[in-house]
Order: sequence, then C-alpha cells, then structure tokens
Amino acid sequence: MVTHPVRRPGASLAPLLTVTAAALAFTALLILVRTQWAPLESLDHRIAANLNSLVAGHPNVVWAWKRVTWLGSAGVLTALMVAAAVTLLIRRRYRLALYIAAAGLGASVLDPVLKSLVGRLRPVVAHPVSAGNGNSFPSGHSLSSFICYGAILLAFLPAIRPAWRTAARVVVGVVVFSIGVSRLMLGVHYLSDVIGAWAMGVAWLGVTAYAFEVARRESGRPVTQPLAEGLEPEARPDIEPVEHEPRAQRHAGRAAAGIFVGWVLIIGAVVGFGELVTKAGNGNVLGDTTVPRWFAAHRTPTLTTWSQVFSTLGGTQWIIIVAFAACVLAVAFLRRWRPVIFLATLLVGEVITFLGAAAVVQRPRPSGVTHLDQNLPTSSYPSGHVAATLCLYIGIAVVVLGHARGWWRWLFLALAIAMPVLVATSRMYRGEHHPTDVTGSLIFTALWVPLLYLLIRPNADAGQPRGQLRLWWREHRHEKPEEAPAERSAV
Repeated sequence: MVTHPVRRPGASLAPLLTVTAAALAFTALLILVRTQWAPLESLDHRIAANLNSLVAGHPNVVWAWKRVTWLGSAGVLTALMVAAAVTLLIRRRYRLALYIAAAGLGASVLDPVLKSLVGRLRPVVAHPVSAGNGNSFPSGHSLSSFICYGAILLAFLPAIRPAWRTAARVVVGVVVFSIGVSRLMLGVHYLSDVIGAWAMGVAWLGVTAYAFEVARRESGRPVTQPLAEGLEPEARPDIEPVEHEPRAQRHAGRAAAGIFVGWVLIIGAVVGFGELVTKAGNGNVLGDTTVPRWFAAHRTPTLTTWSQVFSTLGGTQWIIIVAFAACVLAVAFLRRWRPVIFLATLLVGEVITFLGAAAVVQRPRPSGVTHLDQNLPTSSYPSGHVAATLCLYIGIAVVVLGHARGWWRWLFLALAIAMPVLVATSRMYRGEHHPTDVTGSLIFTALWVPLLYLLIRPNADAGQPRGQLRLWWREHRHEKPEEAPAERSAV
C-alpha cells in the first residue's frame, strides 16, 4: 500500500522564501558587479585595503588564514565529497550518493561559468600576501565550500544524534564562514565576491534539496525538513559512521598510557641507534658510504624517473591521501573505530618520532654524491619516507588480514613488503639517505606496530569466522552465509 506524504504546516514555505531571497540577492550582486556600480566598487576596494593593512607584516597571521583557506581548496573538497559518496554507495544509499555527486558537480560547473560571465579582476592591494588564479566574482572557495560542506551535512545529518545536530550545523557554518573570511583577509577577493558566493550556495543547495524531496514524494515517502532532520531520516541505521562499541571506552585510558610509555622507550631506541652510528661508527656502517656512491655511479634516466615515482609515493602528500582513503573505507566497510584509530596513531607517532629523532641526531645527508631532491631538511636520520611507508602499508595489511578472507587479502601483504623496499631503494638511489637511516626506520616500525597492535587491537571486533569484508560481499551479492558448524550438525 502506498502511503501519502504527510505535509507539515509551514514546512515548505520558509525554505522556498530563503532560496528565492538568495537567488535574488545573487542576481542583484551579479548585475551590480558586472556594471561596476560605483558605490559597491568603492566599498569593496576600501574593505580590501583595510583588511590588507591588518594582516600585512604579520606572517603568523597570514599562515593561519592560509590554513583556513586550505579547507576550501579543490583538493580537500573533492576528497571529502568522494569519500562521502563512496561511503554512501557502500552502505547502499544510492539516492544520497547521487545527491552528493550532483551537488559537487554543480559547484565545479557554477564557479568557472559565473567567473567567465562576470570577468571581474581580483583585488590589487598595497602589500599582497597571497595570490589567486582566474577572475574574482564569485569566490570559488566560498561557493564550493558552502555547497560541499552543506551537502555532506544534509546527507549525514540523520546519523547525528538529535541533541548534537545544532552543534553540527554550527560547526559547518563556522567552517564555511571562516573560509569566506580567509579569502578577504588574504586579499584575493572582495566582500561582494564572498557574499555572492554564499547566496549562490544557498540557492544551489536549496534547488538540489528540493529535487531530492520531489523524488521522495513520487516514491510515497513523507516530506522532511532537511536542515532539521536530514534529507533521508530513515537512512540513519545505514549511514551511522560506526556501530556502538560499549567496551571500546573501558580500557581507553590504560591503552593511551601504555602507548605513551612505549613510544618514549621506542624513540629512545631510535635516537640511541642514530647516536651510536654517527658518534661511534666507523663511517661505513652497513655501507653508509659505499651504497649511496654505488647507486650514484649507476644512475640512468629510466632509473631516475622510477626513483622519483616511488620517492613521491613515500612523500607526505601521498601518504596522507592513501591513509585518508584507507580510513574512509575502513569506516564504510567495517563500521568500527579501532582500525581507524590504529592507522591514525601509527602515522602520528611516526611523524613525531621522525621530527624528534632528526632534531637530536642531526645527521647530514650522504656526502660525495649528488642529491637529486632539493629543499629537503638537512637531517638524514631516520628516513621519514621509509618509516611512513612501513607504518601505512603494514597497518593496512594488518587490518585487511584480520577482517577479510580470500586469496586477494595477501595482495595487501605483498604491497606492505614491496612498497617499503621500493621507497627505501629510491631514497638511497637519489642520494638522500644512508642504509642506517633506513635501518633506523625499520627499528622504529618493528617496535611501534606491535605495540599499537597489542594495545589498540584493531582486529578485536572482526568476530565472524569469515571476516567482515567477506560477509559484506556475500550480503551485497545476496548470497546466504555459510552455516556454522553447530547448525550443520543439528541439521
């Protein structure tokens, strides 16, 4: 039996008025900017000059605003939208995934089209602290962040407890507002650029949400209040980030204390080995002099290109990208925090250990060879590329092997072996590290990974004999899980 939508008094009037007002405001601003209305131009230029005078000469303030504006960059927003869409697809909420895709694609289309239509130049200030590409109206960071963060909020709001939904809306609002302000403080946009972007963001989110609501009505589902309860309130069981783990918090304090104590001892071992090699070694421990020179003598254009590839894959940017993707997939498939905490703690501990050991040991890069990488820190020990690669890919392999069954899981073990070897070889080939720098990273990983595995227990909730990923695959293929031994004997 088809249920008819329940219409709530006043439920559709306020959103309609808001979207209409936003569309009119954007249209008015577009016309005024396009015709270069003198009062608006004067106000925009005066505000841009005043804000520039506030931040110019304060590098720490500029650095902080650049970190804020990074949250609205194309890379960050694309990663968040893809992660949200993939999570929804895995949870089989295809309509919400389609909404996320439509909202994000709309933002990527509206920004360049509107900028080309208006053709407004960016502000010219007395003391430039940043630079922007393309035209000025509307602000691409402000428009895209409003749409992307807003769409994610509307899609995942049902997964948030009602008592926390106001806080979630406030947080998203503060982030979007701060990104817009950062574009003004950095002197790359006028005030009308940012306000116009926000107005267009409201209009686009409103139109896409209305289209989603129309689709719900056609399927006989009740009318919702998206900003209050999300686009699809009934999706809460499927889109909750993780299932409840009542015993997860019981031993959190004990585990944290153990991790800290263990980390102190491990960094002591890593620093101790580095000091032993640099202070008491004979200068060629494990081939510290011979190996880099041998690699330098056998360089070829092809090998240099491949060394650049694997060196890049072990760099900070790619490590963060792979780790972020792994954490998103872990939450989407397993619905547990333990694997995510395990991976995050592995990498955070690696970064802190690398910075601490490098500051104490202060070992110079290999001498007598040409260094193929530029603008690197002077300290060579330990190898941050190798340590990060070891922690990341071994951590992923540990989680997959613990939660999955099937031949394909061994591919992750092979990757956990091959990637560190290739990255370590490329770093020595490029003349950036000694063999003992790599050994220091191996020592750290050999102690750090088992410690976190024992204290965090990322696979403690794998539970089922067939593994979570195998069960997920069977469920989505509509196969009947294998009977337990007791059930088969009873039959």
